Amino acid sequence: MNIGCSQEKSKIANPTQLESKVDALVKQYQDLDIFSGVVLVAEKGEPKYYKAFGMANREENKPNTLTTKFDIGSMNKSFTKTLILQLMEEGKLKVTDKLGVYLKGFPETAATKITILDLLKHRSGYGGYWGRDFNNLPIDQKRIPALVERIKKLPLDFEPGTETQYSNAGYVLLGAIVQEVTGNTYHKEIQERILNPLGMTETYVVDKSEVPDRAIGYLKDMKGNITSNTGFVEVPNPDGGFQSSAGDIVKFYTEYFYGDTLLTKTTKMDEMFFKFNNENRTTGGAIPMAGGFPGANTAYYEVLRDEISIIVFANMDEPVAEQLGSGILVIVRGKEPITPSLPAIQNIYNHYKKYGLQYIEDNFYNLIENFHAEDPKGIILNDIGYDFLQNGEVDEALKFFHLNIKMFPEDANLWDSLGEGYYEKGDYKKSLQYYKKALEMQPGMSSAIDMVAKLELKK
Repeated sequence: MNIGCSQEKSKIANPTQLESKVDALVKQYQDLDIFSGVVLVAEKGEPKYYKAFGMANREENKPNTLTTKFDIGSMNKSFTKTLILQLMEEGKLKVTDKLGVYLKGFPETAATKITILDLLKHRSGYGGYWGRDFNNLPIDQKRIPALVERIKKLPLDFEPGTETQYSNAGYVLLGAIVQEVTGNTYHKEIQERILNPLGMTETYVVDKSEVPDRAIGYLKDMKGNITSNTGFVEVPNPDGGFQSSAGDIVKFYTEYFYGDTLLTKTTKMDEMFFKFNNENRTTGGAIPMAGGFPGANTAYYEVLRDEISIIVFANMDEPVAEQLGSGILVIVRGKEPITPSLPAIQNIYNHYKKYGLQYIEDNFYNLIENFHAEDPKGIILNDIGYDFLQNGEVDEALKFFHLNIKMFPEDANLWDSLGEGYYEKGDYKKSLQYYKKALEMQPGMSSAIDMVAKLELKK
């Protein structure tokens, strides 16, 4: 659907060409079979381009529509942040309050040194809480109370407040604090404080199985084979997992950036919470938001100066939504976007089969030009290694795991993967060696902690 421009002069470059240019770019992604989803470009909250593409459910041949619900991933951290700041405005908490004021049973350092502001800014010392066992846990073990207990057992990766590390665990704890302060469930507070006031009737904070008109996520392995992501992120939590439509997310972020229904203008201008936003209010820079996990990717770009919003929801593997969204941003600015190419994992695998492993090492960065710029590059070879493991090709997997630690020796997760490779091979001595190496580098890594304990029993 292409929506005509209003009387006011549009800040979109060449607005009459927007539809044809975005259509052409989307087609390039579809021709590679790496995108299905919804694209929305809005100006001052009014849609200028709004279309759905591909299948929401390939097995049942159901197409995506403008009201299809997608997992928005980490985008809902913005919702959690909003709740915390609302409670601050109401005088029900202070961002300088320590974790232990609200949540009991944490180790002393965490309880007495982590502040709410540290949790908001990813400075708590906690990182992720998922281990390799997580997807197989009973669903009740994936809800906030059980996650808090899980996080209590994790060591801190650094002294609270001294470093920054992306933290899903931190946002789970913020959600738990919301529950403690209000006496309500986190999900009820989201519904009553955000969804109802904004009329967001297409956003769901219930278990994924209860969401109507929901897109199934799809991911490709290194060979290009497609599978669904059934079983991933079954429960909506403060760090991710809401289901929403593109139209509803525009409602939220338009209010989040420009309105005063959710937060006061004073809070929004506070450098403590919105420094990056304020730095870009007059520059024309875009504020990026994104969410994703295997088989799902969402991206949002807001040009505050021009009040232009770009939303891409994809029920295919990341980083396709972010790449397509950044390409549309280039179009909105009157320039030509980069032509998309195959995902880095498929590209690496194809060249490996043709030219061998040394070629991959020598040409690695040329082969991954379309990979998400901010993501750790070790993910690529790691994913290929795990694809080989799942196919029972352990020696092939080990080749990639070894190359990975050669290229990225400072990434603890890659040593953990090498440990898993040797565990699958039955070489428990080497497996233990590499798991211990991972723990030396990152003492809080739950998967390595579990495996070291397991392997010590085999001695």
